[in-house]
Amino acid sequence: MTVTTAPPADIVRRRLAPVDHRLHPYSWLVTLAIMGLAAILRLTGISSPANLVFDEVYYPTDAWDMLQRGVEWDEKSGGPGYVVHPPLGKWLIALGEAMFGNTALGWRFSVAVAGTLMVGLLIRVAYRMFRSVVLAGAAGLLLTIDGFHLVLSRMALLDIFLGLFVLAAFAAMVRDRDHYRGRLLEARDGGPPWWLLGAGVLFGLAAGVKWSALFFLPFFGAMVITWRVQARRSAGLPGSTVRRDVLGDLGWGLLSCVLGAIVYLATWSGWLLTDTGYFRHYRAENGLSEPPVLGALLNLLHYHQSAYGFHSGLTTAHTYQSWPWQWLLLGRPVLFYFPNTGDCVPPECARVILLLGTPLLWWSFLPALVALLWFGIARRDWRAYAILTGAVAGLLPWFYFAAADSRTMFSFYALPALPFLILAVVYVLGAIMAPPRRGIGALIAGFYLVAVALCFAYFFPIFIGERIPYGDWLARMWLGDRWI
Repeated sequence: MTVTTAPPADIVRRRLAPVDHRLHPYSWLVTLAIMGLAAILRLTGISSPANLVFDEVYYPTDAWDMLQRGVEWDEKSGGPGYVVHPPLGKWLIALGEAMFGNTALGWRFSVAVAGTLMVGLLIRVAYRMFRSVVLAGAAGLLLTIDGFHLVLSRMALLDIFLGLFVLAAFAAMVRDRDHYRGRLLEARDGGPPWWLLGAGVLFGLAAGVKWSALFFLPFFGAMVITWRVQARRSAGLPGSTVRRDVLGDLGWGLLSCVLGAIVYLATWSGWLLTDTGYFRHYRAENGLSEPPVLGALLNLLHYHQSAYGFHSGLTTAHTYQSWPWQWLLLGRPVLFYFPNTGDCVPPECARVILLLGTPLLWWSFLPALVALLWFGIARRDWRAYAILTGAVAGLLPWFYFAAADSRTMFSFYALPALPFLILAVVYVLGAIMAPPRRGIGALIAGFYLVAVALCFAYFFPIFIGERIPYGDWLARMWLGDRWI
């Protein structure tokens, strides 16, 4: 028997071949259709309830003050407000308030837009990774009908912006991977890695919403270096060249971080360009020198040290706090809204907004992560490792802080990890539908998607605060007191 092998050039070509860059018309139709559904679910009735809900008592008020003064303001004391999150998320909320006023629609409009954009971005990331319109559509649909994402897309909190920018940074790195491999395939110099530098800018924006974006930085940085080393090895480059070029990768990575830091600093422009922000003239007020520019930066550094101390020392018990090991199990969701006055008084009826993931979807995450790890090892599939990296980066650091200082935590801290958890489920669905079991696999995947959709519909009233009979609300409390 004669065994023939492909020429080395063909082997290299197969190893390095990136995703087909041609626009697939159906992929964009699916993207726009699912984004339309997401927008309807997130914008319809968004002004109800008309009052501030849960942590909305902070961010929309700060955003409105920033529109008027450039910085957060404490109306009670008549002085600058002390806040412990960077300004960008509040500036984004302020965009909606600038359009629709200091109203519920104004507070929540930008949040709903960000949630809808996050759905569309996940579809495009999934399409680039899986090369499948069906799987990309499944990823977008699952995010659209997840109650956890829906609630956070309808309430003026910061986490949806954080999740959007982290996902966008990941998308830029996946695009950089394809671009870099394409350059090796064509044996050409590529110039600056614009997508990688863009990822740094997006990280800066994410950190400008919440500092927890930085959890992703070392994980994603190691992932990019690994991708580039593997690409050079696949291209058959000598080991000395592979090792030498790592220094170049580190240099571009450092430049990407510098760009991110500049962008992050720019998000504080309101504080830097006015004289009324909290700690804005801390040094001068405490008898220290405050030279131009440098003095402002040193004051900002002091602000950051103070805010970090606040976060580290935040251990006050809260009724709806939870630990990271409870999040994927839905062990303690956050009750956003449950009025006991007005036109819906228990026990006659209930009007509730509960930050709860669609149960059948969320209880799929842990099995999907285990399966993903297995597929990553068995198939040596970069996609499995990339998805695991995002999920681990979004969850693992919180386990450390829970063990180190027992700080107060809430389930919505898991929002940036959510797209990667959904990609894990979609990866497993794709494996189930692979030949030779494509037919039965498609039936299983279809049944799963329908079951999740029905589960979402069942819990939908408590995601949007719809008035329902008290008994119907109680029937949805599947884990009893843990959900009440």
